Amino acid sequence: MDLALSIAQTIEANLPIFYTVYGLLMILMIATQWKIYTKAGQPGWACLVPIYNLIILFKIVKKPGWWFLMFFIPFVNFVFLIKLTHALSVAFGKGAGFTFGLIFFGVIFQAILAFGDSEYVLNDDDVDTSNFGTAEVDVNMEKA
Repeated sequence: MDLALSIAQTIEANLPIFYTVYGLLMILMIATQWKIYTKAGQPGWACLVPIYNLIILFKIVKKPGWWFLMFFIPFVNFVFLIKLTHALSVAFGKGAGFTFGLIFFGVIFQAILAFGDSEYVLNDDDVDTSNFGTAEVDVNMEKA
């Protein structure tokens, strides 16, 4: 009985520290997302609006809008989340190693992406976004 009381008192005493660290982490994540969106030429406030933030993220990485529906299918959503994360890396000129970092150390690597020297490298010529829902990659292949 004394052990349970001691554990409960320890947890209760550390709750303010936990909530402070959690709050600071959330502020950092909002700031990094805001900066990533603005680097890509989108409004930063869009990262704060649920669902709309994903739609804008699809525009940033030049992926079609139907990808949003894939996030509702179990297990398929993990595959598309990894593809979306890699597309974000590529959109800022990074490779597969950076994608790995974004997946497993997201807080750190998003901060690097947001506040580092990486620049948004995709342009409007990479994808036809005139009809966002059916965007297609223009590969501009010349006939031999």
